[in-house]
Parts: sequence; structure tokens; C-alpha cells
Amino acid sequence: LPKWGDWPISSIEHQEAQQWVTNLGKRLSRATVAECLRLLSAVMKSAVHSRLIAFNPCEEVRVPRRRKTATSDITITREELVTKLLPVVPGRYRPLVATAGLGGLRWGECVGLRWGRVDLDGAELHIVETLVEVSGKITPKPFPKSKAGRRTVPIPAGLVGMLRDRKAAGGTAGRADLVFTNTAGGPVGRTSFRSRIWRPALVKAGMLGTVIELGPHKFKAVWADSTGTEWSKEFTTERDAIAHVARKASGGLRFHDLRHSYATWLISSGVPVNVVQGVLGHEQASTTLNRYTHKPKDYDNQLRAALSGSADFSLTSEPEPDPENEEDPPPAGS
Repeated sequence: LPKWGDWPISSIEHQEAQQWVTNLGKRLSRATVAECLRLLSAVMKSAVHSRLIAFNPCEEVRVPRRRKTATSDITITREELVTKLLPVVPGRYRPLVATAGLGGLRWGECVGLRWGRVDLDGAELHIVETLVEVSGKITPKPFPKSKAGRRTVPIPAGLVGMLRDRKAAGGTAGRADLVFTNTAGGPVGRTSFRSRIWRPALVKAGMLGTVIELGPHKFKAVWADSTGTEWSKEFTTERDAIAHVARKASGGLRFHDLRHSYATWLISSGVPVNVVQGVLGHEQASTTLNRYTHKPKDYDNQLRAALSGSADFSLTSEPEPDPENEEDPPPAGS
């Protein structure tokens, strides 16, 4: 709808459809772009069957592979989430970020979560519905991304405590019994959350650019653009410096990367792949392994630990004598 909503259906040509898909591929995952193309193609196919157009302009449109960069598929450790990121997220939205990081929920599942689906005594979340945002309009969807998306997610005690505090502080005052709401009591919008809450929190946590205090009413913002070029600018308030870095800096942890991190933590901790698949709501285990697990930051220490232990051997034992330098033993009976 953002692209084609006001286009006459007969005016959409193959080249324009391909350019649209190519542009989407620069900022969205390949799977998401493929789904966008599938939906448009279904509309066009229906128009062909209804004799509204002569051919489907989406035929032979190719979804480009997205080249990974140094900032692709960023993950963080549990310690970084708990000690660096969560403390700088505004209190109202801290449980939302914690639910994504410690429960592995998708954005729509987080903001669509209702108190009736939260079992605090049993320490689990029941993922049943979700919210979808199109062109700034947020609407409920009575089922998650896939059939496997309907699931029960166990949550740790720390997240249970945060949700209890949220509920006690008036977390039920929002519309439609939503757990997470904006300041007006409505559903949280993804675009505004990213610009006003998420990106500034990354800057404060030291995960995106840098803000240096130079003196009274003097702050230096430092950030890198998409080419890796470093820029800087001075501001009179820290808030303005943080907002500038959040707006100008390239890359950075995405909200969805919390889900990737969650899966990586579970796999690295020895949780079976089929269990991780179930808690993430994936139809196939290959999706869990190929898209949602990454090399943990402490992989070198994990490898060393795996190669150590009871089966380890000593590298400090005395070397065996060189056979070529040994003297012949004395004759028997000498």
C-alpha cells in the first residue's frame, strides 16, 4: 500500500515492480521482500483472471540477495542487554525491550501482547495474536506470523518481576488490555519507537556512535555514516547530541536483533534445536539454525572450554629421547 496504493492497476509495469523489489532489498530481509512480492503478485494474478490487465508484471521479478556488511546480524550478550541497554531505556518501555530480549518475541507479538495472555504465576507468555503496522496505521491480527507462531514462551524470573511492576503501575490502563502502550494508552508505533526510544538508547548504552562531554554546555557527537566515514558536531545539550547521533549514525543493533541474540544464547547454552525452534515459533528447524543463530561474542572462550577438561593432555611433559641419538644397549650378560 505505501508504494502502490494510489496507482491504477494497469499502470504497473514489470520494470517498476523490479525496481520496487530492489529498493526494498536494501533495507529489509530477503524473506520479507519475497513475501511483499508474493502479495503484490497475487493481486496482479487476480487482476489477470478478471481480465483487468493482460499480464502479471511481477512474473520474472527477482528478489536480490542482500549482501552482508560488518553491521549485519549484530547480536549482544545477555550481560550487555541487562547491564548496558536495559538501564538506559526509558522506564515505560524497558519491559517491552526485556520481553523481546528475554522472550524472543517479534515486534508485532510484543506490542500485541495482552494481559490475558500473560501468566505471571506460571512464568510464561501465550503468543496468540499480533499487531500489524501499515503506513502508520496499527491494526490487530488474530493470529501470529505462522501456524507455529501460536506458542507458549517460558520467561525468566527477572522478566516476570518487570511485568509485575508494569501491571502494578497501571499497565492495564491501555486500550484492548495491551501490556505495552504509548503515553496516550494506545499501541506502540514501530517508527516512533525506533527514532524516539530505541536509537537514543543505543547511543546512551555506547552501542551506537559516541557523545563526549567537553565542558559545561558543550557536548561532542561522533558517528560514522554508511561508508564508514566518521563525522562530529558540537551541541550545547547532551540530549541534542544523542538525538543527532541516533538520527545520523549508520547501522546499529535492530530491535529484531534481540530475537537473533535470544536464539544464539539458547543454542550456545546447549538447548536442543527443536526446543529453540518451538519457542521461537518457526515452522522448520533450518530457519532457526540458518537465520537466527550467530557466532556468540565469547565464542573463543567457549571453544577453549570445549577443548579443555578431563580429556586434556599435558604439553609440559618431558620429550621422548631421539632414537638416532641413543646408544646401543650393552650385550646381554655383559
